[in-house]
Amino acid sequence: MYLNKALIIGNLTRDPELKSLPSGVQVATMSVATNRVWKDKDGNRQEDTEYHNIVVFGRQAETSAQYLKKGASVLVEGRLQTRSWESEGQKKYRTEIVADRIQFGSRMGGTGAPAADEGGAPKGRPANGANKKNEDEINYPEEDINPEDIPF
Repeated sequence: MYLNKALIIGNLTRDPELKSLPSGVQVATMSVATNRVWKDKDGNRQEDTEYHNIVVFGRQAETSAQYLKKGASVLVEGRLQTRSWESEGQKKYRTEIVADRIQFGSRMGGTGAPAADEGGAPKGRPANGANKKNEDEINYPEEDINPEDIPF
């Protein structure tokens, strides 16, 4: 069995470029930056940025070009593909992520919070905080899990 899967979350480094193939299929290309932070052996904070070339086809290409702008946060799921071509007597290569799915992140400049009513409470919720759920709370099972009981 083989697997070619890429999953990245990052920010667009430029606006998507929309083009059409001779068949009429829309193609959008964009670049996404991801960061990696770690501490070296001396305990100093290190940071590295990686840039990924993204290609998306069809309706997702159209919506990506319409709604995404430089700096926007995106989740890209797809596969790695390397293209090669000849230019000025030299063979050139480009590795890209061909996107199966692009999920837009929160809008730039917005908080992503729901709109509030006159009382300052999110619409659809009481202003006094009644029926408020703590979404950060995780309910763990009461019983202990024995690793020998796991079937794999």
